[in-house]
Amino acid sequence: MTDPRSDDARVSRRESSSSTPASGPTSQPTSQPTTQPVAPLGRASFERVLARAAELQAGQSEPAEEMSEAQLIDVGKEVGISAEHVRLALAEERTRVQVPQETGMVGGLFGGDAITASRLVRGNSTDLLARLDEWMQREEALRPKRRFNERLTWEARRDLMGSIQQSINFRGRAYGLTAADEVGATVVPVDADRCMVRLDAAFVESRRRHVTGGAVAAGGGVVGFGGVMALATLIPEGSLVFGALVGLVPALGGSGIGYLVAKSHQRRIKRAQLALEQVLDRLERGEIRRPVGPLAPLTDFIDVVARRVEGSK
Repeated sequence: MTDPRSDDARVSRRESSSSTPASGPTSQPTSQPTTQPVAPLGRASFERVLARAAELQAGQSEPAEEMSEAQLIDVGKEVGISAEHVRLALAEERTRVQVPQETGMVGGLFGGDAITASRLVRGNSTDLLARLDEWMQREEALRPKRRFNERLTWEARRDLMGSIQQSINFRGRAYGLTAADEVGATVVPVDADRCMVRLDAAFVESRRRHVTGGAVAAGGGVVGFGGVMALATLIPEGSLVFGALVGLVPALGGSGIGYLVAKSHQRRIKRAQLALEQVLDRLERGEIRRPVGPLAPLTDFIDVVARRVEGSK
């Protein structure tokens, strides 16, 4: 018979062996993956992330094409931007005029074909537009071209009164905006007391005429050089060196005239830019107001008659 005590001993040995951890190679601790630093977001990415976050918060599943002013202000509050700065940025965006960067030889020689200037001015949009309209017609020899809700455009006066105003120039004004194809003003409210005012002027046709004139002058010089060289080759015992020296005269003359034409357009652009800044300076200081004086009714009467005569044509 089997001894029961030997059976109990075998069972106890099996239990102790099962509770003892198995011997073997020591396990190595698992290495945790290192976290790479996240690259900072650029401005465009930052704006897209904020816009998308606002869309998700509003429960939209697809990106919205437009955002209201209230939504933009809410997004600004989420990232710590005050509502005042959001409204100011929004006004700048609404008055923004796309001015292309001029590159290449034409842009370097002749300059751009559009200028712009902006300023934050106290007042309401209706009053500021009315004061600008009064100033442009009375002091800058311009006339209204088109009217929009927040924008006015003008063009140079070509009538009798405009010619008289520019020719009889007692105050020595430059009238730097009369050379522009179009002058515009956009006024957008920022808050109850301030507006963003942006003035712009286009010189597309003016620059085209200057580029054409400069090209004709330079091309004429080249043609003159080629003609002199052709004559030098036809003359018996003619000197090509002497012909080249003589041909340089029309070539350099034409190039010089073309350069002067290009510089004249640059000066025109600079005068117009200065005129826009001066208008904004006067508007900001409150100097642009309807003139009051003994001759104001007579001036108003002449202006009204001139506009009616011009409109009846």
